Amino acid sequence: MAGRNDAAPVIIKRKKVVNGDGHHGGAWKVAYADFVTAMMAFFMLMWLLNATTEKQRKGIADYFSPTIPLSRISGGGDGSFGGESVFSEDQIAQNGTGASSLKPSEERQALGQTGTSDAKDAEAGKFAERAHRIEEALMGLGGESAAMDNLLRHVQTRLTDEGLVVELSDLEGEPLFTGRTDAPTALAIELTEVVAKVFGLVENPVAINGHIAALPEVLIEDPSWDLSASRAMRTRQLLE
Repeated sequence: MAGRNDAAPVIIKRKKVVNGDGHHGGAWKVAYADFVTAMMAFFMLMWLLNATTEKQRKGIADYFSPTIPLSRISGGGDGSFGGESVFSEDQIAQNGTGASSLKPSEERQALGQTGTSDAKDAEAGKFAERAHRIEEALMGLGGESAAMDNLLRHVQTRLTDEGLVVELSDLEGEPLFTGRTDAPTALAIELTEVVAKVFGLVENPVAINGHIAALPEVLIEDPSWDLSASRAMRTRQLLE
């Protein structure tokens, strides 16, 4: 009996088991990230509406607008398109052949400028008008005299994107410079005087370039570059 009283007490521990749905994982993080992204987009939209002008907002809207128009009018013609054109009269695609000038550039979209600029178009029109005036003045000198007709044989004009190009070139037996030097002949001096008077009709800046025929042999130091620049400088002095 004494040995039984000295035995260690028996402790029974009972655990309460709760049956739940278990761990859900990180699905809530995805939903929270979507919520944060939506809030960021919302506040960015509010900031753009408050910090931009109407033209700038239109430029932003045009940037994200569809560039392929949908024709809602059924044509009466034959063929797979059901008419003569897939575009209506008031719909023009901003992308595609023949419409590249209608799409605003990224810089102009940032400034809220869409389409072509009226101010730039007006300036380009004035520039073209002045260029045609110079060309007509040069060509109009023909017929005044045989000497003038002979001078104009050395002049060629062409209109480019950079402006009116007036080329003064040699003819066989009638050079504008003496040999391979920058010394102008009497013909070149007389010709530049005529061109200078015509250039005086407008106030556009004039760029002068010189071009000469290259030598048939290959040289370590080709004098053609220096001679071209020297002739261009001498022509500028004559025009002044």
